[in-house]
Amino acid sequence: MHAFDILGDPVRRRLLELLADGERPAGDLVALISAEFGISQPAVSQHLKVLREHGFTTVRADGRRRIYAIDAEPLHAVDEWLEHFRGFWTQRLDALGTEIARGQRHQ
Repeated sequence: MHAFDILGDPVRRRLLELLADGERPAGDLVALISAEFGISQPAVSQHLKVLREHGFTTVRADGRRRIYAIDAEPLHAVDEWLEHFRGFWTQRLDALGTEIARGQRHQ
């Protein structure tokens, strides 16, 4: 499965966003995602399993809890792929920066 197939799902993207702040217990992730998306615990667990099996997350046991964290390696591959397209928005952002600077000089 391609990285964008994994990231194409809004639930999995949100899980990664939550994990970007640091490790989280599975129970916390289930509670947050269930509340936001209105899906069951087994559905959230399936999304976590997809992320884990495709290398986007790691999990470790802490007693009875399972602690999830991001594994950045697949995200590096996404970043490398996006590099081919950065020029499309970088030029526009550079132009915006120039216009903002001109506007500040005129004030």
